Amino acid sequence: MKIILQQDVAKLGKEGEVVTVADGYARNFLLPRNLAVTASGGALKTHQRRIAATEARDSQIKAQADKDAETLNEKTVKIAAQSGSGDRLYGSITTQDIADAIKRDLGVAVDKRKIHLANPIKALGTFTAPIKLHKDVSVAVTVEVNKAA
Repeated sequence: MKIILQQDVAKLGKEGEVVTVADGYARNFLLPRNLAVTASGGALKTHQRRIAATEARDSQIKAQADKDAETLNEKTVKIAAQSGSGDRLYGSITTQDIADAIKRDLGVAVDKRKIHLANPIKALGTFTAPIKLHKDVSVAVTVEVNKAA
């Protein structure tokens, strides 16, 4: 029997997949627990429309990520920070600070969770911050930390 999974099912598949299972497994386990629906007529057409809409949305998000990557590629963002002796910062430069500086200097809104720093920046200097805009699109931005006047 062909079914469309409504939720992830261990050892069977992920939500939205169309799979073939034994009739008894579908009737006695999957369907009563609302883990799946039979892949017939209207349910199959609805599933195909949902997949088409998801693909269209994903391609639009990827196009925006490509455009943002082109804007951010090999750019430098300057951040002024308070520092003490030995060029150590009083605080640290976090991903939120970098996201704010990118928005201010380059006009691209980047979510702080997409910026991947191994550790917060705690010294003056030049650092590279990799940004993953989409699962297929990554770009590196140079962050220049200077003394605040």
